[in-house]
Amino acid sequence: MAVRTTVNVLFVFWFCCRESSPLLKVIMDGDAEALMDLVRQRPASLTEPCDQGWVALHEAAFYGQLQCVRILLRGQVNRCTLKNETALLLAALRGNASCVEFLLKHGANVNTANKLRETPLFLACENPNEEVVELLLRYGAQVNLSSSQGESPLHEACRHGALMICRRLLDAGANLKARNVYQIQPLFSAAQNGNAETLQLLVQRGADVNEQAGDGASPLYEACKNGHFPVVQALLTLKADANRATNSDLLPLHVAVRKNHKRIVSLLIPLTSRVRIRTCGISPLHIAADRNRDEILELLIESGFDVNAELSEEHSQMYEDRRSTALYFSVSNGNLEAAETLLEAGANPNLDIFNPLLIAVRLGWTDMAELLVRYGADVNAQMSTQPSSFPSAILLGMESLPILKLLLDNGCDARLCFRCEYGLRPHPAAISSSCFCRISGPIISMLLDYVGHAHLCSRLLDILESRSDWASIKLKAAPPHPLMQLCRLKIRFLLGVQRLKLIHTLPLPVRLIRFLRYDLIRLLKITRTLPPTQPGLPGPDWINRTQQGNSSGGSGINCGFL
Repeated sequence: MAVRTTVNVLFVFWFCCRESSPLLKVIMDGDAEALMDLVRQRPASLTEPCDQGWVALHEAAFYGQLQCVRILLRGQVNRCTLKNETALLLAALRGNASCVEFLLKHGANVNTANKLRETPLFLACENPNEEVVELLLRYGAQVNLSSSQGESPLHEACRHGALMICRRLLDAGANLKARNVYQIQPLFSAAQNGNAETLQLLVQRGADVNEQAGDGASPLYEACKNGHFPVVQALLTLKADANRATNSDLLPLHVAVRKNHKRIVSLLIPLTSRVRIRTCGISPLHIAADRNRDEILELLIESGFDVNAELSEEHSQMYEDRRSTALYFSVSNGNLEAAETLLEAGANPNLDIFNPLLIAVRLGWTDMAELLVRYGADVNAQMSTQPSSFPSAILLGMESLPILKLLLDNGCDARLCFRCEYGLRPHPAAISSSCFCRISGPIISMLLDYVGHAHLCSRLLDILESRSDWASIKLKAAPPHPLMQLCRLKIRFLLGVQRLKLIHTLPLPVRLIRFLRYDLIRLLKITRTLPPTQPGLPGPDWINRTQQGNSSGGSGINCGFL
């Protein structure tokens, strides 16, 4: 507010300066003799206002030129500008104590306010000046007059941490419980701006440390938000309630985590009720993961916060993907370290509607996908927006053969990729595009390594027949299949998806274990079958288009890699 008022005044001065610079120069220089000469030569010019209503007296008061004020007073002590600013108000704004005293002695109205209802006392507190405040109070300034925003002089003094002015205002009867249009009290202003001594004075005089503003924020909440550690300490010592939430159901701990104030978080953790956090519908862990506050995330986990806490329905609906866990936030941010911290602490990777693994696969983050799979992420998780049974992870991971192999090695069901309702009949044009034939062969070849008997639909046969070097892939699908492959598939099926990662613990020869884990299938050999990238091929957003096609009344078929 101080900046706004000062800028307005300076603009007005600039405007007036342009209109009558000789007079203003004399006033700015404080040249009383030159001013007297002007008075004799052009007395009428001293009372001629500029377009903003300023006369020479206003300018003299603004610049604190007492001798000029004496000369210019002449019965117009309470004359106002177009914004209802008196010479006294301008002198108080600028902290010109001598001018203030002179004007008061000569009948200036101590309570005349400008159009924003800001009195001289208000402006003297907004731009703290103890001497001016004392003068105004001595001459009868009303201490509880508020501005158009409901701000009292005490609000302004507390905001600026003007301890002596606050004490003087309170002695003069200032209302401790005055509220502005946002229902903010003076103590709130002191906490919001980090003024611990002022805050303690107000509490000594009877202010309530737990009074809330219109949005439900408490003084403690505001101090935590702005990182005022000494104020937070003072408030907690004064029994401020760490479990008082805002209208948005956020606690001081939530906002301290969001703003990355670790020391304040450490203070609040032992004072914050876990039950209260559950009723808020959002855990500090969610915020720490969302904002990549890794150190605070570890601190919260060490303090026993539930790593599997889920967002309430109300909070979850704020996100298009309906995310619910802290792990999802870390994965979607690509924060591998935070994701690993959560998983090591027991985070379940399969709680969200849209599995975090699908995010990592879709974005091609191999390390993240590997981490999630290692901790039990469901490789067969499906997208709720995809009507077909084609494996979502494979659909999203086709552009990365390393990720595709990771999924298949860990039990992603490749058999579903070969179930096509069209069989040998013609396929609709929407799903028979040849845009991705460049990569279809190697993908089909890899998928066939993880299935037994598979029937290739007419579209797959067309793709494989389009290139002579893919003839061997077509033969791979034809029976009979090698007994070794069928045995491997049977053993892996009997083990089940969750126990595949334990194959290495079986009492079997190393070569057999490697065979069961597909370690003998070299990814390099697979990638060599890929021809060079051709210009004009579509980019990664083809996945989105595939999803949209499936979710907009698609056929429900499973040829997702076409």
